Amino acid sequence: MTTLAILILGLVLMAIGMPVAFAIGMAGFTYFLLPETFLPTSTAVQRIVSASQSFPLLAVPLFILIGHLMNASGITPRLLRLATLLTGWMTGGLAQSSLALSAMMGGISGSAVADAAMQSRVLGGNLIARGYSPGFTAALLSIGGLITATIPPSIGLIIYGFLGEVSIGRLFIAGVVPGILLLVALMIATSVMSHRRGYVPELEKAPSLGEVWQATRSSIWALLFPVWLLVGIRYGLFTPSEAGAFAIVYAIVVGCFIHRELTLTSIIDAFRAGVRDVGMIMLIIMFSGAISYVVSFERVPQTITEVTLGVFESPTTLLLVLSLLLVVLGMLLEATVVVMLLAPILVPVIKAAGIDPVHFGLLMMTLVTFGGMTPPVGVSMYTVCGILRCSFISYTREMLPFALAVFAVVLAIIFFPQIVLFLPDYLMG
Repeated sequence: MTTLAILILGLVLMAIGMPVAFAIGMAGFTYFLLPETFLPTSTAVQRIVSASQSFPLLAVPLFILIGHLMNASGITPRLLRLATLLTGWMTGGLAQSSLALSAMMGGISGSAVADAAMQSRVLGGNLIARGYSPGFTAALLSIGGLITATIPPSIGLIIYGFLGEVSIGRLFIAGVVPGILLLVALMIATSVMSHRRGYVPELEKAPSLGEVWQATRSSIWALLFPVWLLVGIRYGLFTPSEAGAFAIVYAIVVGCFIHRELTLTSIIDAFRAGVRDVGMIMLIIMFSGAISYVVSFERVPQTITEVTLGVFESPTTLLLVLSLLLVVLGMLLEATVVVMLLAPILVPVIKAAGIDPVHFGLLMMTLVTFGGMTPPVGVSMYTVCGILRCSFISYTREMLPFALAVFAVVLAIIFFPQIVLFLPDYLMG
């Protein structure tokens, strides 16, 4: 009961507008100030400091920085040309191009919100000018960022792997197939909606092989980045954290010496933006160290495991119930916060139920990220609607067909775990 009260206190503080990091920190410290708690307050400070002292966690700031560096090095316009060439001839061509761009950018930015914001600025105005409704445009660009949450290097998967003590390399490889399935499902939904509304293709005909080859050549360094990443991790050339350092060198070399668009000023701007993003995320991670210690000390995972296994005999039923919980929490809290609060609690539960933590990790990231694209507190929703000046009502209405496509993929992942697991099992054993 004490732990539940602490968690509720944190949620209440967030609800009244306190910054997430400080709400989590105050809730965690409160436990150590209670009369019945015999632990010294210095323990809380130690847990906060130790939460940042992790080599695997080094991947977070490195991959955040790589997203800013890649965007500054001329990658985005090259990928957009390739995406438009590959999908622009389909029904709703420019909308399809935005989804293809999300899949390509997933291997660079690692952040659904960053991808949605970037696409809203680059493509949002063009989509609306071509006759796409503002609500449809906002929903498309926001939900498209969901692909980014699964395709490596996903920042959320790194945090989940760190907190749940799950192989980040396996999580990266496992995200490839679900990311492709999400892309296909969303493209089908876009095609159906575009056909009904008369959204025309961007190109008159499918491109020739020569045109595709030319566009691929100009984008090859961006397309090879996630390939180098997965190959390096698979064959032990570097750990996920070391891969982040490799990626930064890769981006600087490509931007400065191959594309020749990355200047000293743009590098400094990328570092400045990266520091802002890292500061926010790391502060949350550090303060969540106190909460995680309280949860572990009070044996919350063990208690939940005993109750859960007594109620849900089927792993599939357990996953369905947890999926509903994750969507609801994702609607109320930022995805990173949900992962940091629940990963230490739920990973022991699903392991005891015989569920692979890699399988659950992909499911968790998909659902909490999707929750961030829905009312009432969706970060991606507010970001995209703010940039495009779209009403939340029209956004919500236009989002429903995309939501059905996402849930179809989620159900497939739940009922057929090998969709997620066969690739990491095949490549890493």
